[in-house]
Amino acid sequence: MKAQDTAPDRRVRARHPRGLLTLWSIEMWERFSFYGMRAILVLFLAASPGDGGLGLAPHVAAAVFGVYGALVNLLALPGGWLADRVLGSHRAVLWGGAVITAGHCVLALPVGAAGTCCGLLLVAAGTGMLKPSISTMVGGLYDAETRPGSDTAKGAARRDAGFSLFYMGISVGAFAAPLITGFLGERVNWHAGFGAAAAGMLIGLLICLRSGGRLPDAVRRPVRTATPDGTRSMLGACGGALAFAGVALGVSMLLGRTFTDGVIQAITLLTIVIPVVYFTTMFRAAGLDPVDRSRLRAYVWIFLAAAMFWMIAEQGGSLISLFARDHVDRSLFGWEFPTSWFQSLGPLYSILLAGAFAVLWLRMGRRQPSTAAKFALGLCGLGLATLVLAGAGLAAADGGRVSPMWLLGAFFVQIMAEMCLSPTGLSVSTRLAPARFAHQIMSLWFLSVAMGGALSSQVVRLTTVWSDATYFAVLGTAALLCAGAVAAGRTNLSRLMRGVS
Repeated sequence: MKAQDTAPDRRVRARHPRGLLTLWSIEMWERFSFYGMRAILVLFLAASPGDGGLGLAPHVAAAVFGVYGALVNLLALPGGWLADRVLGSHRAVLWGGAVITAGHCVLALPVGAAGTCCGLLLVAAGTGMLKPSISTMVGGLYDAETRPGSDTAKGAARRDAGFSLFYMGISVGAFAAPLITGFLGERVNWHAGFGAAAAGMLIGLLICLRSGGRLPDAVRRPVRTATPDGTRSMLGACGGALAFAGVALGVSMLLGRTFTDGVIQAITLLTIVIPVVYFTTMFRAAGLDPVDRSRLRAYVWIFLAAAMFWMIAEQGGSLISLFARDHVDRSLFGWEFPTSWFQSLGPLYSILLAGAFAVLWLRMGRRQPSTAAKFALGLCGLGLATLVLAGAGLAAADGGRVSPMWLLGAFFVQIMAEMCLSPTGLSVSTRLAPARFAHQIMSLWFLSVAMGGALSSQVVRLTTVWSDATYFAVLGTAALLCAGAVAAGRTNLSRLMRGVS
């Protein structure tokens, strides 16, 4: 009996290197497609029709970019439910990859504004299915090693190492994508850049189709756990969200706003209303003990601080990209490199800094800063990075072009800030969550990113009345003030967290 029990485990373990390599490759190409399209999106939206773009005003192009990012994170909620209850992780990745590929193919065609909107919706919907599922598949490779009777410590270490390699794939794909799609989009044709993103996702999809046998059966097995009541609840929630968005869009248009502006307003309102509904439902749940209720109150403040962070940080792919196009000297040995290449800086810095930060926190052990202190450091770093951009705006106020070192420095400081806040936010989300609300709390973390992206679509309107220097100076000051508030309230926040550091 013992030999029969352990033989499957040995087969699963033997598959880990190939199975992990399969998932690594899929995610690398998916991130290539996602960040490749993202790197040229705002530039395409703001480019004149004569240059092959849609000719949107810069602040409108930045707003569309922001709500697209918000939509990706919003759609991860129903996408994750489909993977957990209907499709299973493997099929969700397959279907999600197919939908993403279709979306990129639409963007690769000169189909105008309506076609661009359709393509973005398809990419967002497919990413909502794929994004939550592939991480679950990585964890599934190691489930057999953490069951009772196994060496759980060794299994946990292998799991952590597997996730480290997996997330390296994200950074590799995100680093390479802007270099390729950016060159094709800006130097050949915008749709050629989008076509390269489609090719990247198609490669990932083919790897998923051809290499599924390398994955354990538990990872590839479909699920059918959705009950009729659960399905009706999810359909009702999605229908309610669509109805709310439709009403908001209708009201906006009755007030004289354009269709694009109405969509931006509707998605922004959704990113505010949905978290309010989530928190209200959890606080009103019967049987919630005082400790869990206190931790939920703490998480409200963490959520708001994270939304503030992402509201500013997400503008790195929109307004900062437009600033680089118009005001940064991009000459390199007599050749002007594409604007979108600056979007490779964040992933490059992440590759270089992620290991250093992990080692730093491990070596500090119990002496490392608390969650509140890390959030304060992250917001402070973001504020300083944004003030660097304000300096660049001031230097370019005479109409000249500034050194690219301004952006290299700003992105470096911003990624250091993100290393303080983002992993900490993910970790504290799992530690503060009551057992019955574990998935909802993790969903709220992604909703904080959605809210930040949507709010950025509203804030960028200020660029129509403020100079670049003033705009970035105000945002940087706001981040610093928020950091100060978190630092000042860290004692109260720690008290609300009830033992979670």
